[in-house]
Amino acid sequence: MIKGLYREPTRSEIIELAAEEGHDADIPTNAGSIQNTPGNRSPTPKQAADGEKQSNLEFEKDIEKGLRPESLSSEEHGEEQSEESDPNIVWWDGPNDPQNPMNWPFIKKWGTVILVSAITFLTPLASSMFAPGVPEVMKTFHSTDDMLEGFMVSVYVLGFAFGPLIIAPLSEMYGRLPLYHSCNVCFMIFTIAAAVSSDMGMFIAFRFFMGCFGGAPLVLGGGTIADLIPREQRGTAMVVWMMGPTIGPCVGPIIGGYLTEARGWRWNFWFVAILAGAFTIMSMILMKETSGPVILERKTKRLREETGNLKLKSQLDSGLSPKHLFIFSIVRPTKMLTRSTICFIMSVYVAITYAYLYILFTTFTAVYTNQYGWHGGSVGLSFLGLGVGSLLGQFVFTHWGNKTVTKHIQQGDFKPEHRLYIMAQGGFFLPVGLFWYGWSVHAQTHFMVPIVGTGFVGYGLLTAFMPANTYLVDVFTVHAASAMAANTVLRSLCAALIPLSSQKMYAALGYGWGNSLLGFVSLLLVPVPFLLIKYGERIRARSTVKL
Repeated sequence: MIKGLYREPTRSEIIELAAEEGHDADIPTNAGSIQNTPGNRSPTPKQAADGEKQSNLEFEKDIEKGLRPESLSSEEHGEEQSEESDPNIVWWDGPNDPQNPMNWPFIKKWGTVILVSAITFLTPLASSMFAPGVPEVMKTFHSTDDMLEGFMVSVYVLGFAFGPLIIAPLSEMYGRLPLYHSCNVCFMIFTIAAAVSSDMGMFIAFRFFMGCFGGAPLVLGGGTIADLIPREQRGTAMVVWMMGPTIGPCVGPIIGGYLTEARGWRWNFWFVAILAGAFTIMSMILMKETSGPVILERKTKRLREETGNLKLKSQLDSGLSPKHLFIFSIVRPTKMLTRSTICFIMSVYVAITYAYLYILFTTFTAVYTNQYGWHGGSVGLSFLGLGVGSLLGQFVFTHWGNKTVTKHIQQGDFKPEHRLYIMAQGGFFLPVGLFWYGWSVHAQTHFMVPIVGTGFVGYGLLTAFMPANTYLVDVFTVHAASAMAANTVLRSLCAALIPLSSQKMYAALGYGWGNSLLGFVSLLLVPVPFLLIKYGERIRARSTVKL
């Protein structure tokens, strides 16, 4: 019933697991909290939030120093078995405890991974699926406002900026499963509401709430996989899960183009709602809670009732009140963005490039309709280049990027800036793709020429996003989730708001010079990863950022 023999988790294991679960490492993962590793025994985060001193915690004093050499080895602190003397600490009933999600049967574990990956594919798919039907929506609501034409697509990603800030702390309090179920149901409800909207304001509001609740699997999915799959086998599951955010927004318009032509724009939402309903029912039947802290907390409550011992406490108890979880979830990312040089630079870089993706999403239909006379389902095919480029970018990052990092780790000279080599070379593809796409559309060359250009754009975007996330994890370690949340909020705001002026930009400058303007801005960003590779370590060494 109580904790017996167990292996003391290493610092690197806890930090890695916390990043995958989407929270900072001073909030317990399935492996425990960073504050309970040897040498870091400390007051709880609640005590820190209440103003008590934590002078013995270096990572609380300065958050921007990057990985320590010892955190690169899974052998730190040794692999020996230790025994906790406190009989009131509740832990798993041995290494084969069936309550531990790591010990679930193969089919149950991978069935959960596949279902979560399917839901994670659906919500990004919905972000752009109806883009080819935007002109039909404008006709239905008798609107000619160019700004609204773009905003009805990008407002979805605005929800991605705010929803996760609430979903993340709620999942720490109540577990992943209630959040999956409630957000799936709300996503389905607001998708149906968008399908039956009777005016533009109603439609945009429902799209926003779709994004808020649709962000749940993006927040929770990595943690679910980390709950179920051992570290050594996690790479495959993570690649499957990441396919949704990578190709969903690009595949969606292809489906939506033909669906709009056949049944009208509202059926894009009915299609998503039907799939969401099916996944919701399946998840309610098949999915179980996977969060170790929540499972052990429930076990602790049950044992208290059975034994009458009120001193029993879960090994993974965070000691945090709901209030402090919300403070950490909302205040920390804000502090990261405004006080950390590295986080600010990286977030601005990613936000601008991400905004370009939604500029293309909101204008492809008009571009290919006006310049190439495409109509109906064929308009969705214009998104194909972005999809192929994104897939290629993900493959190159996974293979070549990891190979480069592994080499430096083996040499013993790894530093977080080594993550940026692939971003440095990928940065050139974005301006090349924008110039290529803009002037080929302007000259009305064969339609495959601009589509190939957008393939370069897709490749450049992926080689910016993926290294940025891994770099933030390596730099901020304990507080990586807050850094990534800051990055997500800023990029979502930019992706929602910057595309609002894209139609006016193209009207004033044309497709050639309009996309060239975007290309020149992206050219100004090309030196950023090179500068961080050269000076990033120095910036971090001089950093005095405190949370």
